[in-house]
Amino acid sequence: MLHKSIPVSLFASGLLAGASALATPAFEVSLPPGAVFTDCEGCPDLVVIPPGEFTMGYDGGEPGRYEGPVREMQIARAFAMGRHEVTHGQFRRFVEASGHQTAGGCRIWDGESWQEPEWADWTDPGYGRPPEDDEPVACVSWLDARAYVDWLSEKTGQPYRLPTEAEWEYAARAGSEEAFPWGGDENEACRWANVYDRSGETEHGFPWAAADCDDGFAGVAPVGSFPPNALGLHDMLGNVWQWVEDCYIVPYPEDGPRDGSAVQVEGPCDRRSVRGGSWITRMYRHRLSWRGRDPEPTLFSFFGFRVARDLAPLEARP
Repeated sequence: MLHKSIPVSLFASGLLAGASALATPAFEVSLPPGAVFTDCEGCPDLVVIPPGEFTMGYDGGEPGRYEGPVREMQIARAFAMGRHEVTHGQFRRFVEASGHQTAGGCRIWDGESWQEPEWADWTDPGYGRPPEDDEPVACVSWLDARAYVDWLSEKTGQPYRLPTEAEWEYAARAGSEEAFPWGGDENEACRWANVYDRSGETEHGFPWAAADCDDGFAGVAPVGSFPPNALGLHDMLGNVWQWVEDCYIVPYPEDGPRDGSAVQVEGPCDRRSVRGGSWITRMYRHRLSWRGRDPEPTLFSFFGFRVARDLAPLEARP
């Protein structure tokens, strides 16, 4: 059962007098499902996601990209997820504060072919213009995303992390059992998400079919440009792909977690999962069960991420 949201800002309301407030046992403010809060000025807005059960995966997929087996998952505890993708401005503040070093060589489209110039990075993702602070950060690797959530944890004293793949699909579905959260018709996408559409086809001409609609953006869009889903989350599909915590395993292991935690392996992980599609992506890959997978250092001009955070027992209530 989904819950109506009652947006609140703990920081703005003064309930978070300091960054460590949520970490102290004395903190007894409880947050209902759908509540919106932030841990500090400049931190991502978070939405409280209730626990629940859902059916994950799909018995099919592209060759080499099986999305099954279909399995029942239980999200055992409430958690918080970024209301939006992490923005360029938020990531810039992290780099300035931490001195984090990012790599160049991001894969970009130069109008005719894919290129990986050394100058292409999160500061210049090949848009032909500087990225705006309210647009999702792009050209960031899984390693960069992990560095950001580790820094955010240290900054706030709170347990930030990347969402697990199960948490991501649960939150993106928001109660839907269809291929897309709005239903089964991919051409309805432009009301809800920034996808590869008619305007994108006109400007970029990628060699795959565009959605037969126009969302108003030929490229990346400011976060929150489209309505939220039933859980209060924006841009779960489209805009930029979102790195998640899991190591990509196909098929899903029989002894894999069923409680919403991440799939991990001993030793190095060959590829990490990415979810959600982007402004450049063919519609089939925006389906809620579709799984991308790339090595941790991968940089694409349409790869970004959003954050998740664990909630202490006193922070969440039914």
